[in-house]
Amino acid sequence: MNILANVPSSYGFVILIYLYSWVMLVYLAAQVIEARTKYKVKYPAMYSDKDQMFNCIQRAHQNTLEVYPQWLVFQTIAASLYPLTASVLGAVWVTSRFFYAWGYYTGEPEKRMNGAFGYIGYFGVILMSFYISLQLLRIF
Repeated sequence: MNILANVPSSYGFVILIYLYSWVMLVYLAAQVIEARTKYKVKYPAMYSDKDQMFNCIQRAHQNTLEVYPQWLVFQTIAASLYPLTASVLGAVWVTSRFFYAWGYYTGEPEKRMNGAFGYIGYFGVILMSFYISLQLLRIF
């Protein structure tokens, strides 16, 4: 029996978004690894008390890791019934994390807001998850 026969073909986009998010995480981690060498920040220190630039690079990665688990949950719920819409919203969120990081990498933390458009994708999948829960409960 082909188990994929019951999965909509559009779910392939969902998987691609998860892979795209993995690429984003690897990229952000690589930037921190490179910055550790450049700014001489040894493990296990999370931040530098000497160099704000390293801290900006580290925060871009750390902030993404702080929100990533929640995004994964809501992305998965939203994609369970609406794979195409969830994929578009996921692509928006993941792409925004690059802009967020690149803004931080300027050394001017306020420029991280270049990635603020990601809230569309983030809150989009949260609202979709809420809508799905109401559908399951036969409330909506």
